[in-house]
Amino acid sequence: MFSFRSEAIFYLGDFRITNTIIDTLLVDAIIIIASFMLVKSIRIIPGLYQNTVEMVIQTFYEMTESVAQEKAAKIFPYFMSFFIFILLANWSGLLPGVNSIGFFEKGKLIPLLRSPTSDLNTTLGLALVSVAATHILSIRTVGFKDYLSRFFSFNPMNLFIGALEIISEITKVISLSFRLFGNIFAGEVVLLTVSSIFAFLFPLPFLLLEVVVGLVQALVFSMLTMAFMAILTIPHHDVSENANKAKHLL
Repeated sequence: MFSFRSEAIFYLGDFRITNTIIDTLLVDAIIIIASFMLVKSIRIIPGLYQNTVEMVIQTFYEMTESVAQEKAAKIFPYFMSFFIFILLANWSGLLPGVNSIGFFEKGKLIPLLRSPTSDLNTTLGLALVSVAATHILSIRTVGFKDYLSRFFSFNPMNLFIGALEIISEITKVISLSFRLFGNIFAGEVVLLTVSSIFAFLFPLPFLLLEVVVGLVQALVFSMLTMAFMAILTIPHHDVSENANKAKHLL
C-alpha cells in the first residue's frame, strides 16, 4: 500500500533521509548535469540540444512577457526554475523502478525512490519558497513603503482590504502545496493499484495520463507563481489609480 508519509531509508543522527529526499537529490543532479552540458555545447551554429533548449526558453519567456511585460526579465528565472524542477520531480515517479524497488520492513515494501511531489513536505516547501520569493521581489521592485501600503493603511476600508490580502497570501501557500501534492499523490496511488492488478498494457493509458498531469501541474504551479509576482510588482498607487478610473467609467 502507498504510504501517505514518505519513508525513511536511513538516518543521519536524528535526521530522516527519506526516499523523496534521495529522489530530490537525483532530480537536482540531473538539472545540474544538463546545465553543464548546455554550457559546454553552446555554439554560434546551434546543435539539436541547444536548439531545443533555446526554443523552449524563448516560448516560455514570451509567455512571461505577455503577463509580466517589462518585469519579465526579473520574474522569468523563478518561473522557469519552478517549472523545470517540478516537471522532473513529477515525471521521476513514472520511471521504472521508482516506487517499486526497495526493501521490505514488517511485511511492507519501502521504495528506495519516490517522487518528491508526492510528499506534502516538498510541495509545502515549494509553496513557501514561491510566496517568499514573490514578496521579496515585490519589496525590491516597488520599495518597502509601497509594499506595506498594500496591507496596512490608516483608512479603515483599506485596512480591511489589507487584512483580506494577508489572508489571501496564507491561502496561496495552502492552495499551491495541496493542489500539487494531491494530484501527484493520487496519480501514483492509481498507477500502483492498476499495476498490481494488471501487469501489462492496461496500465499504459494511466501512465500516459500521469505524464500529462505531471506537465499540467508543473505549468499550473509555475504560472500561478508568475502571475502572483506580476501582480505584487505593480506599485500599489497604480492599482488604486486604475481602480478609481474604473469607478469613474462605471
